[in-house]
Amino acid sequence: MSQQLSVKHLLGIKDLTKEDIELIFQTADNFKEVINRPIKKVPSLRDTTVANIFFENSTRTKLSFELAEKRLSADVVNFSASGSSVSKGETLIDTVNNILAMKVDMVVMRHPKPGAAVFLANHINASVINAGDGTHEHPTQALLDAFSIREKLGTVEGKKVVIVGDILHSRVALSNIFCLQKLGAEVMVCGPKTLIPKYMSDLGVKVEHDLIKALNWCDVANMLRIQLERQDIKYFPSLREYSMLYGLNRSILDGLTKEIVVMHPGPINRGVEITSDVADSKQSIILDQVENGVAVRMAVLYLLAQNSGFKQ
Repeated sequence: MSQQLSVKHLLGIKDLTKEDIELIFQTADNFKEVINRPIKKVPSLRDTTVANIFFENSTRTKLSFELAEKRLSADVVNFSASGSSVSKGETLIDTVNNILAMKVDMVVMRHPKPGAAVFLANHINASVINAGDGTHEHPTQALLDAFSIREKLGTVEGKKVVIVGDILHSRVALSNIFCLQKLGAEVMVCGPKTLIPKYMSDLGVKVEHDLIKALNWCDVANMLRIQLERQDIKYFPSLREYSMLYGLNRSILDGLTKEIVVMHPGPINRGVEITSDVADSKQSIILDQVENGVAVRMAVLYLLAQNSGFKQ
């Protein structure tokens, strides 16, 4: 198996081969051992500078990347757009050129516009990791989700995964679909008709509007957050009604014909997509996803740094 990624940047799952994903997972296995040791740091990215540039609010992804970078001994520069010149009208390319003038090797960027990471990668010579671009892709979330399924069930291949909820506004859903399909899983989306894009069936994905049918079909249910901040019009009458039709609670889980694995990319709206007794149950791997996020992001940073020649 190749020990190198086929890409210089991680812009989307679409650009990765199955071999790339498997290499990331094998590397993440090794890093997971590292982060469970008493001394959690390795010198792999010493003398490498990583800039985290977030043009959108983020808590978990930003913390996860920062922790991954520090575990690898990288020098970390954090940049938040809300308190910067961007709010005064500075362009994306100006901002990044200023940061690159500070001799940054890698950039982790979240941006509200789809394609921003691709635009950036075309204009700078540092490696770019897309930490979410609008409603387009969120590749490291999909990688950690698939890694968590592999860890729990032994393999992703042949498994049936349903993604439930706000598919229309979710970058997590699109990246997950690409990643799961490349690894040989069957994928279904489930939610109100207003929140499922028309092109889903073109991606070779099953579409289901009945939650119970979807849950009885699947091995894994990935419950997405309702992204009210991205919704400029009403896509369903109320959160209460959404929760009644598409919320996962203990009685639904207990009434299924088999035991399924429950996931959530977070942050959880408890009582909307998922109730607390499900989120905190033994069938839930939500906290495993958080832990695996650090190991997977360490793997991505390490492999891209090797590819870019910062480290031999």
